[in-house]
Amino acid sequence: MSQFKPKSLVVYRIQKALELDKLDEQLSELKYTPCGPNDMARSGWIPPLGEDVELLKHESNNLILLTVKHESKILPPATIKEIVRTRVQKLEKEQNRRLKKMEIQAVNDAVLAELIPKAFSKYSTTNIWVDTKSRLLLVETTSHKKADDVTALLRKTIGSLPIIPFTLETPVELTLTEWVKTGSLPPGLALCDEATLKDVLENGGVVTTKRQDLICDEIAHHIEAGKLVTKVALGWMNQMFFILNDNFIFSRLTFTEELIEQNDDISPEDHAQRFDADFVLFTSVVMEVLDTMIKALGGESPGLITTPSDEQQGVAAEAKQPEKTFH
Repeated sequence: MSQFKPKSLVVYRIQKALELDKLDEQLSELKYTPCGPNDMARSGWIPPLGEDVELLKHESNNLILLTVKHESKILPPATIKEIVRTRVQKLEKEQNRRLKKMEIQAVNDAVLAELIPKAFSKYSTTNIWVDTKSRLLLVETTSHKKADDVTALLRKTIGSLPIIPFTLETPVELTLTEWVKTGSLPPGLALCDEATLKDVLENGGVVTTKRQDLICDEIAHHIEAGKLVTKVALGWMNQMFFILNDNFIFSRLTFTEELIEQNDDISPEDHAQRFDADFVLFTSVVMEVLDTMIKALGGESPGLITTPSDEQQGVAAEAKQPEKTFH
């Protein structure tokens, strides 16, 4: 069984070389610790290889793998609202008056203080890849908000993280539409059986098709009517399948059994060796797919490509990034 298998990716461009000489020490300063009695949520770094390993990073082939663990308390808003409402009603009846806004807030705070220590926790982990050679940063999620949250933690950790969402020169949906319209794709890429088409007009129609050949009269009719392909399932070299959307977000990454089995000669009991082998195998495929897709989609927007002379401007832009607080 594979020990490392990415499922989704949000891609960022790193605008200047990162200073990572003290990364081990910096990661340890924001290592994950469980929520305290009064904490609603906490985020921090954990070892990518698992709790039995102390290292908070894993490196291979110019890639640094980091893992964020997030804990949040489960407190249904409706439950809190009902308890507060009941207590406010009781106080108003006892005092024969309407409570002021600040008094109601005090009741709300008191309820939270009572419930938080008793609440169950929800946990999640998110991987970040830092490609120091190509200056790409990848977050294993399909949500820009979640990606922004974990990159904010990395920014707080290392002090500076000048990144922007990866943007292509040609709108992704135009290229995807042309591929589905003509059935002609760059070598190595193949259409699968799922797509979403949207009308270019605001609040226009949306068509989603699954388990259907995309080269057909029905899909062609939608394209002729002005709809654009905003999401499509693709395959690459019979090694990997994925969904790509118009925001250049990769989701539902799956790898063929033939690829996965390449590391089956490594004993499952040797967790660290299997993890490293899987990390090297799958990231090499993903990075090759990413390079292929960037070229196939028209290349990176020139505004994102920086030179050493541009890096001072990147520092200035980084200083404007909003600060987020982590525990």
